[in-house]
Amino acid sequence: MTALVPRRARRLASLAEALLTPHGMDRYLELVDPMLVRREIRGLVTDVRRQTSDTVTLTVRPSRAWRGFAAGQYVRVTVEIDGVRRTRCYSPAGSEHDGTLELTIKADPQGLVSRHLNRTITTGSVLGLSTADGEFTLPSPRPRRILLVSGGSGITPVLSMLRTLADEKYEGDLAFLHYSNGAEDALYRPELADLARRLPGLRVVHAFTHAKTGGDLHGFFSKEHLTDAVPWYPDAATFLCGPKPLMDSVREAFEADGLGAHLHTEEFTPPALTFDTENAEGQVRFARSGREFENSGKPLLEQAEDAGLSPEHGCRMGICFSCTQVKTSGCVRNAKTGETSSEENEEIQLCISVPVGDVEINA
Repeated sequence: MTALVPRRARRLASLAEALLTPHGMDRYLELVDPMLVRREIRGLVTDVRRQTSDTVTLTVRPSRAWRGFAAGQYVRVTVEIDGVRRTRCYSPAGSEHDGTLELTIKADPQGLVSRHLNRTITTGSVLGLSTADGEFTLPSPRPRRILLVSGGSGITPVLSMLRTLADEKYEGDLAFLHYSNGAEDALYRPELADLARRLPGLRVVHAFTHAKTGGDLHGFFSKEHLTDAVPWYPDAATFLCGPKPLMDSVREAFEADGLGAHLHTEEFTPPALTFDTENAEGQVRFARSGREFENSGKPLLEQAEDAGLSPEHGCRMGICFSCTQVKTSGCVRNAKTGETSSEENEEIQLCISVPVGDVEINA
């Protein structure tokens, strides 16, 4: 008899969902409490702290639809700003074995969402969340030697890896090399010191790019930094995330040594997209706004902006899905993969979709 109770509850929930269409149960539950939603993922901010003058660290308790993450992955965070939902991608900084989320966000002077999160989010705020995504993760079984390299706010995915390894009582050789301007900008310094005490095989190295004192290394990344701080790095699986100059320098050093296959990276800058502006044909029409213009061959987001429109967008690299719109007709090419699609009434990402002939967007 007891086995029938969960089944009966699910049937009643399904019946209630059907009766509450077209809005669905979640639309009514969120009026009572946003954290009660069943299908969408929400996160309740339980703590707000500031490690540096331009960052905020949020501790978030996800709703019951959350299924966790693997260290190194990212989640899409949605907030409402002036009545418009905005979405950006952030990597959790905590261990994958922890039931909460910890997000550290650096305020970009030009970033609408990052500035909003830094200025207005307080304890008790509710964020929209997505399932975790991304392939920047630790392999299983764990390598016997691991090097983690980060710069600035790029520390979050590799710190998540480090905290995960600590929870697993990792026994291999482990080094964490982090670049920041100076002591006042060094995120998670106390936490890293604590982890170094917990893991006998861990070496934490702070490199200060602008300060002359206080760090273990000084100046921008160089091959000498690796050989001095982590002499066994050629034998390590290396995971890297940070600003583009740092990532380019580390990648160049590894490729020069023939170690490119050992290096795993997380990119937060838009990749080079492939499109042809010389042979573009057709017209592009944004139906709801009534704007129509000649196809320039650029991705649809750029064409819309050139025409004076302001579509919602986020990463500009096909990750966050903020710029998703419905293409009612026409063919587009994915500027990352080269694949084309001509289905009607399909959702596409404006930032990576290039028109092939006439295209109409329901926006």
